[in-house]
Amino acid sequence: MSGAEGRARTAPGRLSGIPGFDIDAVARAAEGDPDILRLENLDTDLRPPPAALSATRAALESPAANSYLPFTGRADLRAAAARHVARLAGQPYDPDRECVITAGGTEGLLNALLATVDPGDEVIVTDPTYAGMLQRVRLAGATPRLAPWLFDPGAGWRLDLDALATCVGDRTRALFIMNPSMPSGGVLDADDWAAVAELCERHDLWLIYNAAMERILYDGRPYLHPASLPGMRERTLTVGSISKEYRMIGWRTGWVVGPAAVLEDVAKVGIYNVVTGVGIGQPGALAALTAADETEDVAASVRRWERRRDAVLEALRDYPVRPAPGGWSLLVDTQPLGLSARQLSGRLLTEAGVAATPMDAWGGRSAEHQLRLVFSNEPVARLRTLGDRFARVL
Repeated sequence: MSGAEGRARTAPGRLSGIPGFDIDAVARAAEGDPDILRLENLDTDLRPPPAALSATRAALESPAANSYLPFTGRADLRAAAARHVARLAGQPYDPDRECVITAGGTEGLLNALLATVDPGDEVIVTDPTYAGMLQRVRLAGATPRLAPWLFDPGAGWRLDLDALATCVGDRTRALFIMNPSMPSGGVLDADDWAAVAELCERHDLWLIYNAAMERILYDGRPYLHPASLPGMRERTLTVGSISKEYRMIGWRTGWVVGPAAVLEDVAKVGIYNVVTGVGIGQPGALAALTAADETEDVAASVRRWERRRDAVLEALRDYPVRPAPGGWSLLVDTQPLGLSARQLSGRLLTEAGVAATPMDAWGGRSAEHQLRLVFSNEPVARLRTLGDRFARVL
């Protein structure tokens, strides 16, 4: 093999240390068997809003939906997304200068990073955290610093605020936070957000806020948007989407909302990254955001997901399961079971018909022995079989 061929086969440095996505492997192994509980991926069987389905069908016949233009998203959708964030944050946003439509929230996450950090900078993420956030930090050329979620059997999940503060260094440029956190389902309370705001203010940091599941909160927990805190509107980039709360994963439509100065750069990155949002997805997104029953529609879905979470907790009450105060997933701590997360994942799939993903690539030490169970895509009756299925293995 010549030197040129060797160089062509060598992965660039930005991919160093970035593993493959384990969910794909687990999902492929589970395909085709209807008895397998599909708990490995963030899907849901709850239907999207009816108005969104009708608008999408109409979009298939619309020439305007089959276009690159406008690059930053339809004006009416930008206006709706800006109003949506403004209502939740209690802050006004200009849809023409402070909102960009993206091809899903995940495009928005990378665009926001590329618009705010340079290679060699540091970005604080939680441990564990969504692998798509952790690895996007590395793709942007930055270094992730990990602030752990801690689990207390009596109090549940809490963010280690002391460790969070020690993560800040001279090269730190941003805090990259999802709330509820994925995969743990941990939720920041008012004191946590106050500590985040104080760090951002004191060290002149951006807050990149992954808001994909922000209203999926259980047990009556109150909602709080970080941009509502003093001084945080000008530091917060809110990255949202219709994938989770509106159950519209396949539409691949999201938004970034934030201060005009940085949104100009986010838009620039978006044009040279994906170019534009999904044309035929945007009318459905608009319908979901502007439906008269939007708030109750989301709340009704949250109630159903909460019943599913409760079914998992009851079925696994004899195992080291960690309750999730929000989101679509919860974690099982495999260390007391004498197994790695990867070992338990393999045994559950082959011996008990449970597809679940190990989280050892979703952070550092706090993620090593965590197995994720996604409860959003299976009905309560099937989730109640988890106890018997775990017993086959353990």
